[in-house]
Amino acid sequence: METQRLNLFIVDDNKSMVAALKQFLQNKFGANINITTFYDGESCLAKINQYTDMVILDHHLNGKNGLEVLKEIKEINPKTEVIMLSSNEDIALAIQSFRSGAKDYVIKGPSSWKQLTKLVNHVISAPIRIIVREFGVSKFMAIFLVTFLTMGAIVFFALQSMAR
Repeated sequence: METQRLNLFIVDDNKSMVAALKQFLQNKFGANINITTFYDGESCLAKINQYTDMVILDHHLNGKNGLEVLKEIKEINPKTEVIMLSSNEDIALAIQSFRSGAKDYVIKGPSSWKQLTKLVNHVISAPIRIIVREFGVSKFMAIFLVTFLTMGAIVFFALQSMAR
């Protein structure tokens, strides 16, 4: 049994930046993340579904701009977390992005990948936080429970497949 991986889309018309960011995130998160890349908003929108967990979205795109794409993503799947990534430092654009449903607004620069890493990690670790909050157990106990349940499911399905 495979554990649930984070489905993340990167949307930016700068192909070298997309490739570098994808490689960076894959190195950081390994098997916990499934990354799909797009170079325009329309192709991203065609693939958004209920399994899309997160989108890192550039504001300046060919065709529809990031804000238009953000609004359509939220119409398709309101649970998809969208991080606007832009070189535009205009506070009005950031506010407009938040009002349209963006989880965060990251300005491209030396610290932007570190910020993105923290935001992605926050989504990946969500099950642990939910167990801690809902059941009042420690973080270490929540990690133990998730690991125990995952390993139990793997053993169960392995035994089931061997019995056939």
